[in-house]
Amino acid sequence: MNRKELVDQIAEKADINKKEADAALKAIIDGITTTLAEGDDVTLVGFGTFKISHRAAREGRNPKTGEIIQISASKNPTFKAGKELKAQVNP
Repeated sequence: MNRKELVDQIAEKADINKKEADAALKAIIDGITTTLAEGDDVTLVGFGTFKISHRAAREGRNPKTGEIIQISASKNPTFKAGKELKAQVNP
């Protein structure tokens, strides 16, 4: 499912037009993104939790040359599915 299909489905289920559905989806995505960027978690009970995981700096190898390189520390957004979502996906 792509964004357009999701907007169509939101519009149909919420009985709103597609423009409003697209604005609602954008607001949700922006809210989650902003909250994660501030370092907080987003928990949607039953659906899941969006978190930031921290990866430490480490050494790696360039696969082409075999040269050892430094990989800098980073933050990665992660999602852990909630109990209800898991139950729906695995009946």
